[in-house]
Amino acid sequence: MSHSNQVTQEFLDSAQYATASILRYETVYGEDFVSPGGREITIELIGRMKLAPESRVLDVGCGLGGSAFVMARDFNLRVDGIDLSKNMLAIANEKLVAHGLSERINFKWGDCLELDRPGYYDAIYSRDVFLHIEDKTRLISALYASLRPGGQLLFTDYCCGKKPWSEPFSAYVDDRGYILHTLPDYAELISKAGFEQVEYQDITDRFISILKSDLNKIAALDLVDMDRANLEQSWRDKVVRAKSGDQRWGMFSAVKGS
Repeated sequence: MSHSNQVTQEFLDSAQYATASILRYETVYGEDFVSPGGREITIELIGRMKLAPESRVLDVGCGLGGSAFVMARDFNLRVDGIDLSKNMLAIANEKLVAHGLSERINFKWGDCLELDRPGYYDAIYSRDVFLHIEDKTRLISALYASLRPGGQLLFTDYCCGKKPWSEPFSAYVDDRGYILHTLPDYAELISKAGFEQVEYQDITDRFISILKSDLNKIAALDLVDMDRANLEQSWRDKVVRAKSGDQRWGMFSAVKGS
């Protein structure tokens, strides 16, 4: 592990992805999930790729394993899941045994900037992970190299509007250590890496709808009042940032040429 990646892993596991925080996210997003939309949007996104059974997929930032479980059980795919958070992986591997999917899924600690299976995967999938990575040029090149010719890339990620940003949004990004791009700038990076058929979609309206639904769920959770209030405020802040145009949610797809 490089020094910078060790710092990132330690930062994530001690802050945003401390075990208690992970479990709170899961209570909102649904069992096995820590990303917006949970199982419903996961099935939708994986279905978009129309992958043949037994296709090999790399799930970058696999989290608690929810997407990998859907890929293996609902789509008969084989999945390698990597994550930089050791807390996430510890829980994911427990869940993997409980789901009985160890023959189709492998979870391990992994740095997506240092992938070691060139030309191996039929698809690479990721959910709201790349916002943590500063060197996105290197990232996208690594993903490109790991795909077989004709392989697909599909991911969602937090994006941003054009600067200048509001002071609250700037403070939020700095506090989280996020590295955000506008959707067109992101798509340009993907194209420059050599990908073809690059498409992107601003799905912020969907994000806002999910957040509002989550707020109703949070109100009904069995939590102490302080935990509920903190969660509700966090989700309301996301709605405000998204409605302002500062925070965007993007979906990106591309194909490695034959």
